[in-house]
Amino acid sequence: QVQLVESGGGLVQPGGSLRLSCAASGSVFSFNSMGWYRQAPEKQRELVARLTHGGSTNYADFVKGRFSVSRDAAKNTVYLQMNSLKPEDTAVYYCNADLIRPWGSVVNYWGQGTQVTVSS
Repeated sequence: QVQLVESGGGLVQPGGSLRLSCAASGSVFSFNSMGWYRQAPEKQRELVARLTHGGSTNYADFVKGRFSVSRDAAKNTVYLQMNSLKPEDTAVYYCNADLIRPWGSVVNYWGQGTQVTVSS
């Protein structure tokens, strides 16, 4: 069974930093792309940042210059370094991945979500 296991959320003061991790476990050969989305209360889920296996990245405008997405391709893991956090960054952050199964099919998965709260 394939899972995306997230970690690293929590409570942080404005201006602080957090690092989220997402690791794909189970029968996974590799990935095409992995990334992060977020959903605040009463708002739609939105893209935060995403990257491809080759390292190409895509960021939402509201995080450019503050957040950085990276990966450890050998471990099928993606990270989100979040700096200069603002109260409006408060949301549940979800990992999403297009994973390549051992037999070659590509399947999209979501993690369970991790809460990030930015408050003084």
